[in-house]
Amino acid sequence: MNASTLSGEIERRFDAAHDIIREAAALAMRMRPPPGAPVASMKGAQDWVTEADRAVEALVAERIGALFPADGFQGEEGGRQREGTLRWIVDPIDGTSNFARGRERWCVSLGLFENERPVAGLLLAPVVDELFAARRGGGATLNGRPIKASPAQDLHRSMIEIGWGPTVPMDLFLSRMQRAMVAGAMPRSGGSGALALADVACGRLDGYLELAINLWDVAGALPILHEAGARVSPFLRVGGLRGPAPILAAAPGLAVALGERLEMTLD
Repeated sequence: MNASTLSGEIERRFDAAHDIIREAAALAMRMRPPPGAPVASMKGAQDWVTEADRAVEALVAERIGALFPADGFQGEEGGRQREGTLRWIVDPIDGTSNFARGRERWCVSLGLFENERPVAGLLLAPVVDELFAARRGGGATLNGRPIKASPAQDLHRSMIEIGWGPTVPMDLFLSRMQRAMVAGAMPRSGGSGALALADVACGRLDGYLELAINLWDVAGALPILHEAGARVSPFLRVGGLRGPAPILAAAPGLAVALGERLEMTLD
């Protein structure tokens, strides 16, 4: 497949993904629990899964399989199911702990890879009706409008998010939180790594750090960050293709200073 043909195939999938992700998000909304105690089971400590996670992933897998049967597919719940030069990586509900309590901050994430290179991504947060989307060379958008990373250059006026997962030692997490605060940043933690990365891409956040995050959590966001001009640590090269790995995304004007403070290197 030559470069021109491949580009056309990626664009065709990117267009189709808009319909797929909206259908998937609509299903998740129909299955969304009311606010209150979590309606979910646990895969591990603070590692939630709902029937909606499984149903949404099954729907996405079915739609992609019907439209693009030669494509690879990997989902959070079902693992790596098919191989292909073009491979979809899906998080059916990123922010499941929020979803399970009827909260707003969660999304459906679709990422498209060419071998080990992210080439397109979409994140849809249906409660707030926000669709982030990008394909390589095509720019990044939020609800169809171009987005760019924050122009911030002063850590003392910055806002960053630091995510936590049960595989991260508490003392390590707290040390990074302390480093960020000592640097003057205002920390946040919202419970959806994908949406935090999207917030960096559109300038709502100046940085996002998570010390152990999975490929399906970031696959949809990586092309969006790239096209929005954010700086990102080499997540894929340091193990992200095989298992949990650290990620730092930052506004370009803060990348060096924030990376030094948090002991992370950015591309």
